[in-house]
Amino acid sequence: MTDRNLRKALIAIALTGLVLGIVAWFTGRDVLADRIWAAGTVPVVVGLAVSMVRDFMAGRMGVDTVAFVAMSAALLLGQNLAGAVVAVMYAGGNMLEDFAVARAERDLKSLVDRAPRVAHRRTDESVEDVPINKVAIGDVILVRAGEVIPVDGVIASVSATLDEAALTGEPIPVTRSKGDPVHSGTINAGETFELRATAIAGESTYAGIVRMVTAAQTAKAPFIRLADRYALLLLPVTLLVAGAAWFLSGDPTRGLAVLVAATPCPLILAAPVAFIAGVSRAARLGILIKGGGPLEALARTHTVMFDKTGTLTVGGARLVAVETAPGESPDEVLQLAGSLEQASHHVVAAAIVSAALARGLTLDAPDQVRETMGSGLEGQVGGKLVRVGSHQLVCGLGRPESWAVRALRRASWRSALSVFVSLDQRTIGAILLADELRRETPRAVQALRTAGVSRIVMITGDRRDAAETIGAALDLDAVLADRVPSDKVEAVAIEQ
Repeated sequence: MTDRNLRKALIAIALTGLVLGIVAWFTGRDVLADRIWAAGTVPVVVGLAVSMVRDFMAGRMGVDTVAFVAMSAALLLGQNLAGAVVAVMYAGGNMLEDFAVARAERDLKSLVDRAPRVAHRRTDESVEDVPINKVAIGDVILVRAGEVIPVDGVIASVSATLDEAALTGEPIPVTRSKGDPVHSGTINAGETFELRATAIAGESTYAGIVRMVTAAQTAKAPFIRLADRYALLLLPVTLLVAGAAWFLSGDPTRGLAVLVAATPCPLILAAPVAFIAGVSRAARLGILIKGGGPLEALARTHTVMFDKTGTLTVGGARLVAVETAPGESPDEVLQLAGSLEQASHHVVAAAIVSAALARGLTLDAPDQVRETMGSGLEGQVGGKLVRVGSHQLVCGLGRPESWAVRALRRASWRSALSVFVSLDQRTIGAILLADELRRETPRAVQALRTAGVSRIVMITGDRRDAAETIGAALDLDAVLADRVPSDKVEAVAIEQ
């Protein structure tokens, strides 16, 4: 039985014993009530004794010791109701602490479950499915649309469109060319492509992320619980006063009364309740907290490190601008693009449709739509041929016009995605999409400064120029760009 299941069993036994004992007492069966209370308390005392021995061997002693002495003394002196109450308080506190960290463990399970189990390996003229731990360096792997890349490698096809949000946090897919490195854990957001493995599964990026998260979840935080800190001061004083009460009165129950009264039940129960409230509140705001330790540590925090995408920024594609060819209307460009993009479920398509509707534009139903994964769409809108997608798809391989060059430069400066639009083979405009700061971000950064945080750092997988623009706007102390998850972990360790 795991420790968590044992604690569940103990709270069930203690609570059941307390309730049944009360029922027996109300029906006039005092002796039976005492026995039931004792039966509900003994398992908690035994479990606590085992836990205390382990803690003592590890050099720890805290609030559990006071509870153990109080319950043991109550049983020895026949005051079983007092022992049962303390048992419920103690077991209930432990149960609430377990509940507080359960969400983090579910997130870890989700991360592990997402890892690919099978790779499509090309052998001569055929493709065979093999477990990813059978993939060797140099093997050619087929990655189909929507699949998670199983191992690190380099692109063997002409190009590939990848969703790297799992690694960099950036929501907009990127295009990689032949020979470019790709990391396991990213998603193929375009057409099927081939990669040549450069690492085995166990040494690839995604396996490293799972290992890092597992280590973070299982590591013991270097802190002492609030309840334990007070208990270390309370324990010797409690034992001294209890002994004095027994000695001066000659009645051991007086000493027990001191022990029960001094048992920090409010701390045993209130601390986990406070943790539950804090962790739950944070979860509703999209913040995952490992448990009570990190929550307590916030009060002593002097440095905060933020991810960019989805934390400081909105975390999705938003309309930045509509660039047009001479004589064209921005609204017409957005209306045509929005009409055609209704046929796609891509994140960029959804952003364009939302932007068009937000401007009050009326979208037409597209017809004869063809989608080129990772490049764009082509179809009929109002009886006219419309293309929406990359510059290469819409404009071809020729030299871009001057307005298109300006659009591409502006997109690069804003770290934006440029989506070109053509009407009847004539390029009429480009839509620029990018992530943007949350409205509350400047206020939150200022609130942290006011609360005593002396150093605020942004760490992101985005390009340095785009990251530094946001860092300057928020007056951050440092900006760390172009960082994959392992780099982010290393940066946090350095700051600590």
